[in-house]
Formats: sequence, structure tokens, C-alpha cells
Amino acid sequence: MMLCLQTAAELAQKIEEYKQAGLTIGFVPTMGYLHDGHLALVSQSRQNCDVTVVSIFINPAQFGPNEDFAQYPRDLARDKVLLERAGADILFAPDTAEIYPPDNSVRQLRADARLSAVACGLTRPGHFDGVVTVVARLFDLARPDKAFFGRKDYQQLRIIQKMAEQEKYPVQISGCPVVREPDGLALSSRNKYLSAGQRKNALALSRSLTEAARLLRGGQAIAAARLCMQNILENTPEVKIDYLEFLRRPDLSRLTDYEPGNTVILGAVYVGATRLIDNIEV
Repeated sequence: MMLCLQTAAELAQKIEEYKQAGLTIGFVPTMGYLHDGHLALVSQSRQNCDVTVVSIFINPAQFGPNEDFAQYPRDLARDKVLLERAGADILFAPDTAEIYPPDNSVRQLRADARLSAVACGLTRPGHFDGVVTVVARLFDLARPDKAFFGRKDYQQLRIIQKMAEQEKYPVQISGCPVVREPDGLALSSRNKYLSAGQRKNALALSRSLTEAARLLRGGQAIAAARLCMQNILENTPEVKIDYLEFLRRPDLSRLTDYEPGNTVILGAVYVGATRLIDNIEV
């Protein structure tokens, strides 16, 4: 039977019980409106840890003033059912005051400057500061041995790994594969915003990434791969490019030449008003 906890004190007490019993704790932080990508992380945690804790918290600190915090999809009752079926042990669903107490006692962290100097870090200033602050706060509460994040948010994964290293958290950060629909669309809670036509047009992003990767593997230059992506995306109705980045995997530095096995292509687009991200490792 899954426990549903709402306060930091309740979670701390339960985590201490698990620690005293010598159990390993896996942690899956989410913003809710769960899909199969989230549930794959829960499955990975269950396979690797004795106890799986899932948090649902829509973090206001990682949304900009003109972003979709108020409209972000929410359905806690639905999420509870999905997590119960998936075998999660604890759902931690706090309100904002539990994560950010009124006494301002939560440490405000800054994301690594170099890792956040590209891609979403340029188009969403302050976003990753909010991400590392809330993840650190959740790590303090859940005290996990292992934490599981999707590789769809590739830059976020690298930044969280760096934060955990710098803050000396004794937690192993596992990046899990992107989960896709059969036609290639990366799963995202924001896919709910798409109309049927926009849903079809959104496939241009994954298609452009696949084509760019094919060109690189075939010996074409990054410039040619980028142009291919631009042509696919700019010729798809309702799609507007936010960014296209060809980066070195470990440090997210920009590449001028393809490095086989060490390259990641990141793309972000707007499909109508909905912002989607995806990536491919090459």
C-alpha cells in the first residue's frame, strides 16, 4: 500500500525508519501529470532500491514570469492511481510552504555557470537555479541512495549531477533513456497541450534530430546537420525553433566538429504555444 505524505516532517520520519532498517532509498522527483516516461523511472528505482519515493511538486522557482506555471497540467488523483499500480512506496506531494518555508531557510543554489551557458540556460534565464535549489531541498528531505532522472532533459540531468557532486550529496544520479511514443514523439506532460494537428507537427523535432544524427554518422559536417534540422522544422506548420545545439556530452561545450560517441544534439521548439524539447546522443 503506497503511503501519501504531504509534510516534510512526515517524510523525514519515514525516511529515518527506512535508514534505521538498512533499506536503500530510490527517489524520483517529478512535477506530476505522469506519463510512461515517469513510470519507467519508478520501475528503474524499484529494480535497484528497496524503497521508492516519488515526489510531485510543481516548482514555481523554475518558471519564468511569462511561462506556464499556472496552466501546467495537474491531476493528483490520476497520478496517485498510476503510482500505486507502478509499485511506488511513498508519494510525497507537498504544498509550496513545505518546500519553501516562510522563514526563508532553504538554501538558494546556483546552477553551474558553464553547464547552463547554452540551450535552455540561454532562453530560460534563472530556470536551472530554480531546478538545483528544489532538487537539493528534496534530496535533503528524501535522503536517497539513488535518484532517477530522464535523459530527455539532458542539460538538466548534467546540471543536477554537477550540483550533487559540488554539494557532496551521497547519491548516485541515474540518467534513464528517453521514452517515446511509437511514432517517435518524446513523452512530455506538455504534450497534453497539443491539438491533433499540432501533435502531428511536433514529430518534426524528433525527425530532425534523427536526420541530423544520420548525417553526422555518414560523415557530414555539423553545419550540414544543423541546416537539415532547420529545413525540416521551418517547413513544418506551427513550428518555431527556440534553439538547436550540438554539444560535447560531458561538459555541454559547443562543438564545431562531430566527435563520434561524444556528441549530443539538443533541440527546443514551439509548436503553437507549447514548448517542447528533445535530444539525441550520437
